[in-house]
Amino acid sequence: MKTLSKIGMIGAIAGSLFLSSCATEGYVAEQPVEPVYVRPVAPYANAYWVPGEWVYSGRRYVYRNGYYVRPRANRVYVQGNWIRGQRGYVWRRGHWR
Repeated sequence: MKTLSKIGMIGAIAGSLFLSSCATEGYVAEQPVEPVYVRPVAPYANAYWVPGEWVYSGRRYVYRNGYYVRPRANRVYVQGNWIRGQRGYVWRRGHWR
């Protein structure tokens, strides 16, 4: 029984990797200019500001404003950035490390 559950888990992981590799990434010839907006006042003490990000929606990138979150223990937030590839620029999302 444990062997079947391990096989199922491995299959699920492999399937998710396959689907994520098939996801359409959006490439652009030039990096979009980040819009200017005012960061709101922190809603509570020790709130961490997650910078805004570019999100690929349909056939273009749209900008999502930053937001406040509670900091994660023993983690550091790595800000998203543009990466140049053979087909142009693609946005790499920010994440907690």
